[in-house]
Amino acid sequence: MSLASLPMSSAFHTAIVPAAGLGTRFLPTTKAVPKELLPLVDTPAIEYVAREAAEAGASKLVIVTSPEKASVANYFDANPELEQTLAARGKADLVEKIQRAPQLIKAETAIQEQALGLGHAVGCAEGNLTGRDEAVAVLLPDDIILPTGALKKMAKVREEKGGSVLLAFDIPREQISAYGVFDVRDTGNDDVKQVVGMVEKPKPEDAPSTFAAAGRYLLDRAIFDALKRITPGAGGELQLTDAIALLIAEGHPVHVVVHRGGRHDLGNPAGFLRAAVDFALKTPEYGPDLREWLRERLDNS
Repeated sequence: MSLASLPMSSAFHTAIVPAAGLGTRFLPTTKAVPKELLPLVDTPAIEYVAREAAEAGASKLVIVTSPEKASVANYFDANPELEQTLAARGKADLVEKIQRAPQLIKAETAIQEQALGLGHAVGCAEGNLTGRDEAVAVLLPDDIILPTGALKKMAKVREEKGGSVLLAFDIPREQISAYGVFDVRDTGNDDVKQVVGMVEKPKPEDAPSTFAAAGRYLLDRAIFDALKRITPGAGGELQLTDAIALLIAEGHPVHVVVHRGGRHDLGNPAGFLRAAVDFALKTPEYGPDLREWLRERLDNS
């Protein structure tokens, strides 16, 4: 049976989204608008990420944010007054749109007072967990994984093999030095690899594999203890990869699911623009006209 045909799992209940960054690459816009609320057509990236988590079985979204970015979590609050105004004007389609996020998942926040690395951000969410959280998902909002469904596959692998499960892309070796790279062993399944180590941004000739980390993690709760035992690096930052490496060294099973689809990187304006165009082209409302305009624009350039 292929991983894609397996039923949805309840291997985790809570998804963590680190969203405390300053969004410096998008200044001056991010002086007032958090990067996570910038729209792909008419829907912010944070809603796409929340939908992915909910579809995989999460019932709670913990948004790790700074005190100045409360609007990211507020996006998931209901707005009855706006709904009533739109309904009175006969805008039922818009009412449905603004109800999507509040109905999708329960969102709450964990405050990260200082940006001290991804590991530190994940650790800030520990107080939001309950006794039933044996594992947590971590989704980086800069990464849009296409098609969705990778977390479901990761959850199934955790059910079968235990431990923690990460997502990986198979990257051409000449491009591998831009990524964190997994040292892996075969499992008999081409889409599932056992991780025995990790190397950050190696030279192509030194890379232990061509499998690079993507922005999705399904982590055993043991990760929080590991985060307390690693040493901060440059700038006092705690790196999530260091905590994962510690667990591997202590015999904790870690696997990757190799994603054969696509990805949009929203962490920079160029990647965000590509994603916005891609999403717009797929909409019936804007796609046909945009496609024609792009053809004309490129022909005349």
